[in-house]
Amino acid sequence: MKAAVLHEFAAPLVIEDVPAPEPGPGEVLIRVRACGVCHSDIHVADGDWPRLKKATKLPLIPGHEVTGVVERLGDGVTGVTVGARVGVPWLHSSCGACEYCASGRETLCSSQAITGVTVDGGFAEYIKAPASHVAAIPDSVADRDAAPLLCAGLTVYKALKSAGVEAGQQVVIYGVGGLGHLAIQVANAQGASVAAVDVSEEKLALARESGAVWAGMAKPPRGHVVLVTSGSVKAYEAAFGSVRKGGTLVVVGMPAESIPLSAFAMVSGELRVIGSAVGTREDLRETLALAGRGLLHCHTQGAPLADAPAVMNRLREGSVTGRVVLEM
Repeated sequence: MKAAVLHEFAAPLVIEDVPAPEPGPGEVLIRVRACGVCHSDIHVADGDWPRLKKATKLPLIPGHEVTGVVERLGDGVTGVTVGARVGVPWLHSSCGACEYCASGRETLCSSQAITGVTVDGGFAEYIKAPASHVAAIPDSVADRDAAPLLCAGLTVYKALKSAGVEAGQQVVIYGVGGLGHLAIQVANAQGASVAAVDVSEEKLALARESGAVWAGMAKPPRGHVVLVTSGSVKAYEAAFGSVRKGGTLVVVGMPAESIPLSAFAMVSGELRVIGSAVGTREDLRETLALAGRGLLHCHTQGAPLADAPAVMNRLREGSVTGRVVLEM
């Protein structure tokens, strides 16, 4: 099969022929139809997240926003049928037995496998995955539209869910990229009023199109919940000043440097700061259900698998609005 392969960190992906995977017990073989290209793929490929770098297999097929059709079943598979449209997210598998899995927080499982990091991902014509962790794609959502929801959509859905957004509240989103424009839609679906901050006029236009009632480069209304999808320290400094008393700052974007937060401001304003990483299988089902109801749409651009190295460079340059999705 054709695949885009990473052979060493910070090196370009190579399009080459590799053996198709064979599904083992409990696994399914999926013919990939679409795979989103996420900023996390850049960090994995460049090796600039030290903790993930240690866990990353090489050579590696990246990609963790995968949609496709089940072609074969491994031994013992139940609940998934040949021909089913499914998605493979970042959380490839979890142990199901640790304290985190038992309490519904499987994204904290120390034994988890990560698609496109510790196991091969979806920048390929085929992928195998545990039947227990694939997600059913709603009939009303096309493969290309569904792919980014498996990470970008899921991540912001889980973040806003964890923040406890309520109808009538003010939500502020910093960074209107692949995650940010979906966060606007999720917050709208929760009944919030949304403001968006970015330094690009093109992305501010996307914010308005996505449902933001305010979009600008500075001084948004103060938010009950302020979500940062940007990896910029300056974005965090501005966002922290945008949280109203008793509000919540949600950390999703990950700068390489530490985030400077004032302890005095946190205590005097009784502010809450929470981190949120991707989401569980239940969170993913809820995210896809929103899309199935027509409440969540990703702004996508299609590209062939052969363009994967060029798409990665476009992301590094910051020249992508929305999400680029590789289509097989």
